[in-house]
Amino acid sequence: MEVKIAYGNELLPDARGIREDVFVREQGFHNEFDEIDAVAWHTVIYDNGRPAATGRAFLENDAWHIGRVAVRKEFRGKQYGVAVMQALEGKIAELGAESVGLSAQVQARGFYEKLGYEAHGGEYLDEHCPHVSMTKCLK
Repeated sequence: MEVKIAYGNELLPDARGIREDVFVREQGFHNEFDEIDAVAWHTVIYDNGRPAATGRAFLENDAWHIGRVAVRKEFRGKQYGVAVMQALEGKIAELGAESVGLSAQVQARGFYEKLGYEAHGGEYLDEHCPHVSMTKCLK
């Protein structure tokens, strides 16, 4: 496993391919790409040189957020999602963050809870999919 993290568009072609596979083709989302991509920290996990998993972290209204965490189907079960989260949490902690938030698909809530995130507020729809807001203290 190789982990790369970069700001802005440097890793975006590999991240884009993963997100298209997981969120657009597999899960049916339409509004996957946005202006945040150009100003976010992106991480890509590689398996023998093949882009396997991705995620992004960004600062919005003085709060850090992680999002677009995705693992290609053929690479699931290898803890690459955990590696994505650790890379992004480490980067934003290095940048001075004390906490981080995310919008989790309800189906992935348990994954984030195992990583120390706590849900708050009710469920809401992002496109067609139920989500819940979650936060984690990094210090």
